[in-house]
Amino acid sequence: MKTRTDEPPFPQHEAGYCECLPGGEVVCRLCPHECHVAEGKHGRCRSRVNRGGRLWTEAYGRVCALQVDPVEKKPLLHFHPGSRCLSVAAAGCNLSCLNCQNASISQASPSEVPGRELSPGDVARLAVQTGSPLVAYTYTEPLTYLEYVCDCARACREAGVKNVLVTAGYVNPRPLADLLPHLDAANVDLKSFSDEVYRAVSHARLSPVLATLEQLRDAGVWVEVTNLVIPGLNDSEPMIRAMCTWLAGHGFADSPLHFSRFFPHHRMQDVPPTPVGTLLRARATARGCGLRHVYIGNVDLPGAEDTCCPSCGTVLLRRSGYHVEPQCHFSGRCPACGELIAGVWGLP
Repeated sequence: MKTRTDEPPFPQHEAGYCECLPGGEVVCRLCPHECHVAEGKHGRCRSRVNRGGRLWTEAYGRVCALQVDPVEKKPLLHFHPGSRCLSVAAAGCNLSCLNCQNASISQASPSEVPGRELSPGDVARLAVQTGSPLVAYTYTEPLTYLEYVCDCARACREAGVKNVLVTAGYVNPRPLADLLPHLDAANVDLKSFSDEVYRAVSHARLSPVLATLEQLRDAGVWVEVTNLVIPGLNDSEPMIRAMCTWLAGHGFADSPLHFSRFFPHHRMQDVPPTPVGTLLRARATARGCGLRHVYIGNVDLPGAEDTCCPSCGTVLLRRSGYHVEPQCHFSGRCPACGELIAGVWGLP
């Protein structure tokens, strides 16, 4: 890992959502950790630093990952399927997941990761230039650089580009409220339905994530949920049933749920991949709880990510990897029985 320099080469941006205390300490109010940050130190997200008794974000405009993806990669399967999506990330994350797939950029500070400077206007222009009608803030935890995401989202909206958030949802309500007017869709990584597992694996808590889901729902943001099924940790039938019962009972019965297969990563190299049978049982449990659109990802299983009518079973969108057929012709209504399918359909 590169050594952090005292003066990062990128311009600094003062952070919001904080409280300056006597003696030079700053309390960050962005997320539920509410870090007390001493002079010269960083918060748990690794990107917010106390300099001179004020909080600064080192991640603002400092992009460490930039590429065009299919929106299905986020994953979002009921939001403009087949669309191109400009994916943008800065370094840092306020969780410390033992199974992190992007640890080289999420478990590092912006000054430890090579990056390029992009203004919010640059991001909007790149989206237009690459023919991407969507921009996704993804790969790390975009809510830790919420000031940058908000400004990018405003610029993208002005350019006619829609905004997608891929997040673990660990944020306080007030900062999230500032982003919601500019947000079109979100995929929330619901890591388990156990506070104990959240604390052990991610060093976080469950209840703030559930609150984020409800806040997104109430704001009218299109929401899909991902649950990475890890053997021995969050794969028990009672836990999956409890999670799905909560989702069905809190307005998410029509929100796609993605059960994703675990593979060994980061500090969980000794845990085996999720058995396919476990994923199939999880899908059956979710459907039995009343969830109408349940997918299985990160596995070669025919039909696992096809969109089907929950009433008559007709295949509406057939997927192979990230390829979708038909891409933009589905209107949102089942041609066989007339059922309305929840989602945001067509190309933007």
